[in-house]
Amino acid sequence: MRVMRLKEVSEIVGLGRSSIYKQMTAGTFPRQASLFGSSVGWSSKEIEAWVQARFAERDEQAMCSSDTSTH
Repeated sequence: MRVMRLKEVSEIVGLGRSSIYKQMTAGTFPRQASLFGSSVGWSSKEIEAWVQARFAERDEQAMCSSDTSTH
C-alpha cells in the first residue's frame, strides 16, 4: 500500500475536491488519514477498491437491465 494525496486521488476517481469530501461525509468514499500536521492522505488500496466497486455496480445494473428487457 502507498499513501495518495488529494490531487492524485482526484485524478484517479475523476471527482473534484468538494465532491470527494461530500462523499466522505456521506460515508460513500474512503476516509483520509492524518499524516502529520494538517497533511492527509488516502490508502491506495482503499481507493482502488472504491473504483472497482463502481465498476461492479455498473456491471450489476447492466445485467439487471438486460434481464428485465428480455422478459
